[in-house]
Amino acid sequence: MGESISEATILNWLKNVGDAIEEDETIVEVATDKVDSEVPAPCTGVIAELLFQPNDVVEVGQVIAIITADTASNSKEPEESQKHSSDEQKRDKASPPLGEMSAKNGQRGQFKLEGSSVNDSFLSPLVVSIAQKENLTIEEVQSISGSGDGGRIRKSDIMHYLKNRKYALPSKPQPVAPKSSYNAPPISYVEGKDRIVEMDRMRTMIADHMVYSKHTSPHVTSYIEVDVTDMVNWRNKAKHEFLEKHGEKLTFTPIFVEAVAKAIQEYPLINVSVDGKKIIVHKDINVGMATALPSGNLIVPVVRNADEKNLLGLAKNVNHLANSARNNALKPDEIGGSTFTISNVGTFGSLMGTPIINQPEVAILALGIIKKRPEVITTEKGDEIAIRSMMYLSLSFDHRVVDGFLGGSFLRKVGDELEAFDINREI
Repeated sequence: MGESISEATILNWLKNVGDAIEEDETIVEVATDKVDSEVPAPCTGVIAELLFQPNDVVEVGQVIAIITADTASNSKEPEESQKHSSDEQKRDKASPPLGEMSAKNGQRGQFKLEGSSVNDSFLSPLVVSIAQKENLTIEEVQSISGSGDGGRIRKSDIMHYLKNRKYALPSKPQPVAPKSSYNAPPISYVEGKDRIVEMDRMRTMIADHMVYSKHTSPHVTSYIEVDVTDMVNWRNKAKHEFLEKHGEKLTFTPIFVEAVAKAIQEYPLINVSVDGKKIIVHKDINVGMATALPSGNLIVPVVRNADEKNLLGLAKNVNHLANSARNNALKPDEIGGSTFTISNVGTFGSLMGTPIINQPEVAILALGIIKKRPEVITTEKGDEIAIRSMMYLSLSFDHRVVDGFLGGSFLRKVGDELEAFDINREI
């Protein structure tokens, strides 16, 4: 379900008790606060028991169904490999991969929601248990070189990694701040006249996340105004040729992401998370872009390693994520792991905004609407009044670790990148 997911809701069982199933056949649909997913059967067999019903909320790791394995289809044993000298090696070798049925000879096996999206074939339950205990992220586990057969990660590999690990990353959601003892004033309404709408699951999670962010981070917001005339003129001139040449639409978003990535490279302490008294400086620059869903809810797909992509690469990535969001087709690994977020409030006609930080990040940038206005500019002839495309940028930052100097300097750098856009840039 992705490393940041702690629970999911059962949406619909596609199979009933007694139904025969094939390995990799979809048997249940589940939903998280971020995305809906289809869960395939881990083996061929028969549904013996369903432990949860539609709309039940299940914690990651809980058993949700019992499957009786088909011994005829699941009797292929791996070839006998060389025996290992230690008990740890024997146990690690015999353990089934994460998410795989452990039932053999007709035994009933447990089918769980797994909280990992790594290549399961190289992870034993022992390794998964250690990784969960030590709060290892999915990316960290994937980065470990396995010394077992076929690159399989063994206990000794993960223990060696932990010994040389520089710092621990929090992989579980932070606890929600305790509720205030203040009694909220009553809300009056007229039955039959006023309409009551229950928050859906996603809106409830968004509300909790926003309240948690305001309780956790002391927010400060800074503003600047930037002249993006050259950027707008270049994009208007280049968008048709860009589409014909590369088959991709050219919006302003990849240009904004590019400017943010460059500014983070100069001010890396804006690309951090807070873990108690520790500041975790992220090496990867993963830019989340707040996106409205057809339902009206909000989601934040992520442009990973934005600093390593050129404008074409960013445009492809942004377009893919935006289209997937509109079609409710985002994958779990496309909506997690952001280190900095942008929100284009100008899309809705807003002049500027005061965005709430997307935890566990420490800053978020809002981009206002681009409007043409008469401005005083300095030319070789002196001061003149000209029509310019102007835009407000606002940066909300966590004052626990980001002071005014850092926040202001970073914001000014983003503005400088947009104002200094090369009007002769190649398409």
